[in-house]
Amino acid sequence: MYKDLFIKYLQFEKRFSLNTVKSYENDLTQFMYFIEDQFKISEPENTNEKVIRSWIVNLMERDFSSLSVNRKISTLKTFYKFLLQQGYIKSNPMDKVISPKISKKLPLFVEEKQILSLLDDFSFGDDFAGIRNRTIIETFYNTGIRLSELIGIENSDIDLYNNTIKVLGKRNKERVIPIHSSFAKTLKNYIQIKNSEFNSINHDCFFVTDKGEKLYGKFVYRVVNKYLSMVTTIEKKSPHILRHTFATHMLNHGADLNAIKELLGHANLSATQVYTHNTFEKLKTIYKQAHPRA
Repeated sequence: MYKDLFIKYLQFEKRFSLNTVKSYENDLTQFMYFIEDQFKISEPENTNEKVIRSWIVNLMERDFSSLSVNRKISTLKTFYKFLLQQGYIKSNPMDKVISPKISKKLPLFVEEKQILSLLDDFSFGDDFAGIRNRTIIETFYNTGIRLSELIGIENSDIDLYNNTIKVLGKRNKERVIPIHSSFAKTLKNYIQIKNSEFNSINHDCFFVTDKGEKLYGKFVYRVVNKYLSMVTTIEKKSPHILRHTFATHMLNHGADLNAIKELLGHANLSATQVYTHNTFEKLKTIYKQAHPRA
């Protein structure tokens, strides 16, 4: 009962994205299964901090990363805060629960020479699929947008007169991203071949599959993974890696941190500052290679 009310609260009052709501719902479902299975507690409002700590220990014993565990803890904190505010519980069991420390990992990114080699030297092909795939890669690298934002781009969001792209980010926040002229030519080329390939499409999605249908996450992931595999050996080759790559390369070339924050659609600067660690690591490497006393 309370779980359903909480999900509606996230959807309609907090206006979280569909993926975020699903993540919260999955975390709650897993927690409810655990307390039912291990403690015979059928409703989460009847639990306490000892039960919650047992769940956290169980997650860590199953080798969940500290990042994943903390995300699930955050879900419970939001859930029990909601129950307390609505008067469904008298005290918050999460007040006495401490989150495990997160081991910080620097964001992975593709080296500049590698991504430029892919875009400058590699032939994607002149057919629709090849031009679309190239445009997908270029869009991620030139804008730093998220996977969900790319899929959500509509035809009307592309403004080649002013060289901008409008995207709908987290919590339905719109932002307009400027693009340079060479990337605008790539977009124009894609628009032309898409229009000639599909005379009539019953939706307004900018990026489409080989059949003219709306793109979906796994499709885009496969495209990005395929082409990044040709130029880099980093462990992850996902759309988000291109987002990291965009931010890191921008910083390396002197972009202002606040400007990158706005381009990425981050809510606060702390989320963007993680990329400064990458540039600092690069500076240390250059120093060791170049300084005669290093």
